[in-house]
Amino acid sequence: MRGLVLLSVVLLSLGPAEARGEGVIVALGDSLTAGLGVDADEAFPARLQVRLRREGYAYRVVNAGVSGDTTAGGLRRVDWVLRTNPEIVIVALGANDGLRGQSPQAVRANLEEIVARLQAAGARVLLAGMRLPPNYGAEFTKEFEAVFPAPITCGAISAPCSVGGNKGRDGFVSSGDGGVGSQQSLRFR
Repeated sequence: MRGLVLLSVVLLSLGPAEARGEGVIVALGDSLTAGLGVDADEAFPARLQVRLRREGYAYRVVNAGVSGDTTAGGLRRVDWVLRTNPEIVIVALGANDGLRGQSPQAVRANLEEIVARLQAAGARVLLAGMRLPPNYGAEFTKEFEAVFPAPITCGAISAPCSVGGNKGRDGFVSSGDGGVGSQQSLRFR
């Protein structure tokens, strides 16, 4: 994951800080984004900001992670996210929906609405896909995972990521580079 997020930003055609001034990236997610169980400076958004600055990009990364959040909760927070005038929004939602057995169709509809509203406001969107553990049953797991492998909108680029590191209080793994140990795929919108 170390270079994956930086590569993601570069692929989204971001210019160096000198050319653009400080931009805003919002990480909209759940406890994996919020950094539950790790120090605030070890959460994914904080680590992303440090890495971007080190590479010469002046971006303020806003941690909009809320522990326990779902795609419905994220959808309700879109207006708040847009008040930050983000250039990029990383949407890392859906894991809690799946763990609660929410309808994959509802999850997809929420994600489609989140992406559409963010794009309509001019933000580029990076959607992190989620997978469930196999104990949720083959049929439900397959339906849930079908929400993420195909791009919700055209023009998506995907890259798989899987990292490991420090286990937090919630049982999820946070790596030293700000990633999390759930299997995810990243999609650019």
